[in-house]
Amino acid sequence: MTTTTTSTPVVVASPAVYVGNNGYATTTATPMVSTTVVTQAPPALQQEVVIAQPTTRHLWLAGYWTWRNDQYEWMSGHWEMPPNSGMVWVTPRWEQQGNAYKFYEGYWN
Repeated sequence: MTTTTTSTPVVVASPAVYVGNNGYATTTATPMVSTTVVTQAPPALQQEVVIAQPTTRHLWLAGYWTWRNDQYEWMSGHWEMPPNSGMVWVTPRWEQQGNAYKFYEGYWN
């Protein structure tokens, strides 16, 4: 699907394996090839209180801004167990490209 207006993001996706929990989507094999592009800059990251680590195997995934319902929405950080031992979390991020901002989903690598 391709949309090019200022209020609607452009989203391009390819198949991937997803593990979802409480609104967080992560991939377990390869990064999702999904892109959201908007013309509005994301807000500054919010400060978060990191709660106690549930186990030594859990990793903290910091909060980030995502785009939903034509606006930015904060996704709070949370502890998560990697799908496999030794995997690391690649943090989701926004990158400015000209007058637009492109979102790259986080994923386990």
